[in-house]
Amino acid sequence: MTGIAAPRMRDAFPATHHARDDLVHVELTWVEKRQENWIRFGTPAREQIVDRRRRILSFRPGTVFAFVRWAANDFGTIFSRIDIVRAVASGQAYQTLPFVRPGGDILLKVESWPKVERVLQAIDAIERLGIEPESVSPDHWRHIHNRITAGHAPHSYTLDQHRAFLLRKRTEP
Repeated sequence: MTGIAAPRMRDAFPATHHARDDLVHVELTWVEKRQENWIRFGTPAREQIVDRRRRILSFRPGTVFAFVRWAANDFGTIFSRIDIVRAVASGQAYQTLPFVRPGGDILLKVESWPKVERVLQAIDAIERLGIEPESVSPDHWRHIHNRITAGHAPHSYTLDQHRAFLLRKRTEP
């Protein structure tokens, strides 16, 4: 981190803040028509309001959430990205991700608005089935990531897939 971002990040995530607990902390920022970070789905364990433009959501280990980032300048959108992340417990291996401390297991990473929009449409389709997106099989999020990266349409998630995933999950130790 360089420039103005470094002090701001230190204020939002003090060194001891995430060392005291087993949570994954996500900084959300909103600057009208400039920057928006938001959670599309996922159930936070805690919320901390830093100031009128920033807040921190904290997730328990194992929680899956979708983190959307968007930025623009005077000429339009310059960056858009969605990550679907599984929060990890302390001591587990993780991948780093901006605004996420310490990091998580990244199940899906897509950049550029047309691709982000396709992921958001897939999430909407899952919700239309009556399934909470955070309870979807991690393999499905990886499937969507791989298909979109390859330039192909991802397969739809089905109720049968979800039932099979839940049964498989029940048999795990």
